Amino acid sequence: MNDERRRFLLTSLKLFDLALVIVAFGLATVLSVYADRSVDLVAFLGMRVKLSNFLIFLFALLFCHSVFSFYGLYRSRRLSSRTSEIADCLKASTLSSVTFLAMGFLFHIRMITPQFLLMFWLILSVIMVGTRLIMRVWLTEVRKHGRNLRYMLILGTNSRAIEFAQKIKEQPGRGYQILGFVDEDWHGLSDFKESGFKLVSNYEGLTEYLRRNVVDEVAIYLPLRSYHEHATEVAELCQEHGIAMRLATDIFGLRTSGARAEYFNGAYHISTYTGVRDEWPLIVKRAIDLAISFTLLLLLSPLLIAVAIAIKLTSDGPVFFRQERLGLNKRRFFIYKFRTMVPNAEKLMAKLESKNEVSGPVFKIKDDPRITGIGKFLRRTSIDELPQLLNILKGEMSLVGPRPLPKRDYEGFSEDWQRRRFSVRPGITCLWQVNGRSSIPFEQWMRLDLQYMDEWSLWLDLKILARTIPAVLKGSGAA
Repeated sequence: MNDERRRFLLTSLKLFDLALVIVAFGLATVLSVYADRSVDLVAFLGMRVKLSNFLIFLFALLFCHSVFSFYGLYRSRRLSSRTSEIADCLKASTLSSVTFLAMGFLFHIRMITPQFLLMFWLILSVIMVGTRLIMRVWLTEVRKHGRNLRYMLILGTNSRAIEFAQKIKEQPGRGYQILGFVDEDWHGLSDFKESGFKLVSNYEGLTEYLRRNVVDEVAIYLPLRSYHEHATEVAELCQEHGIAMRLATDIFGLRTSGARAEYFNGAYHISTYTGVRDEWPLIVKRAIDLAISFTLLLLLSPLLIAVAIAIKLTSDGPVFFRQERLGLNKRRFFIYKFRTMVPNAEKLMAKLESKNEVSGPVFKIKDDPRITGIGKFLRRTSIDELPQLLNILKGEMSLVGPRPLPKRDYEGFSEDWQRRRFSVRPGITCLWQVNGRSSIPFEQWMRLDLQYMDEWSLWLDLKILARTIPAVLKGSGAA
């Protein structure tokens, strides 16, 4: 596809998306008026539109276009998944709805009501996602028949380069054709030769190859340290020819880390991370944390007061137990729990170390002599954990996440892979709690925490919260 045709189709897509916004706005307006029996629909449609309202709508329309561009709806989606494109469409339609909400609030537009916004969001989301899915199916079929192709050259013949090429070859609907590989023809290429791909050039002949062949992209898969000079030369060469470059973000082979590009001081930087860094679901997670913890504190306030009185009447010492724990990226904070042990419990721990019943650095005894009479009940029912709702409100914890550990337990870690659990905000409950708690060996506990991080989603959080309730009622694994 030539550049003029691509620009024409891209412009057409942008205009089409703006038309979708107008259609969604119009349908939401008609449905809102129709639902309101006090307004005559025919009379409403016959009203003249004020110039000021038209200009406001035009500004909102242009802002929606910026939102669509911001979420990447006009960049190439050849290698992105269907799920990621749907997610970006929903983000764009949501922010567009917020735009109209802001316009209605600032300019006192009465027709922009919660009912209108809900219908606008639903209509816009459905038609945007629907049209994008139809386009994906259509483009996939077109590319399978050899049209709308992009020709790719791969620099390097290591296992990562071969794996990438094989994945591209297995998915013809992506519309990529592998021209071949660029590397020196030496004895170490035996694995590459078995792959069935061809070596089209060495580094010295690359310049001439680019001059005489159609190349849309060059994927660089050279080892970072030993081939930095070659990679730099190829990058400059691609820039001179106007050819797009593709760099794998897992340049260090970090299989469990994600990566993203960040613009800073005139240049893009690739940052790697573990856990989740997509701001949208994290914002929703935080909103859920605040809503549920605040609501529970209000609803359970009589119970909390009763427990505090019971603790004070049955044993000496404070009502709450405060202990320093390690949170997000090992930040120190004080966790709040109802006191279930004698006041000097931590000082007595040294005498009981030999009776520890769990593996790893964690200390637990089933019949701990330091636990008070009411403390046994509070632990068995997990009521002692409720004050941690205050830690959630303060932003130190979340409802769901790896349990925050004391400094003593952390210093007993024997392997660094276990410390990755500290790269997310700790929580009151997680996979460990709903799978047996203290009955689970320490290493399996750590692996469950990492599994939670690698598979995290809002839906997973909701499932864990739902499973926590029966686990608490049964007292499974409680100590």
